[in-house]
Amino acid sequence: MVKPIVYGAIGGGVAVAVAVIALFVFHPATEQYALSVEPRTEMVMGVGNVVRVYVQNTGSSPLTNVKVDYGTTSDVLPILNAGEKEMFSPPDGTKMVIVTDDQGITVMKPISY
Repeated sequence: MVKPIVYGAIGGGVAVAVAVIALFVFHPATEQYALSVEPRTEMVMGVGNVVRVYVQNTGSSPLTNVKVDYGTTSDVLPILNAGEKEMFSPPDGTKMVIVTDDQGITVMKPISY
């Protein structure tokens, strides 16, 4: 009678161990500081094509003094928390956006119309 309980406990423990190992192996580690920049041309009813730049903190820690530079002007966010996404509207004719922060990240993306 005791053997089935012992085998069940061992089997359950093995199953939990395998699940924990699988989570660590297949779940990618999140970088502490990471930034995603996505310029897009979108159709807005009544306005036409509008260029927007989406900036997202894809890291696990906040980013500070995030600067979105369009060449002639720029926007600055004092803080961009982990997972947070913001939208910006560059001036007409902007060809390139450069996003930098205090943590040393620089992302350059061309803007196409």
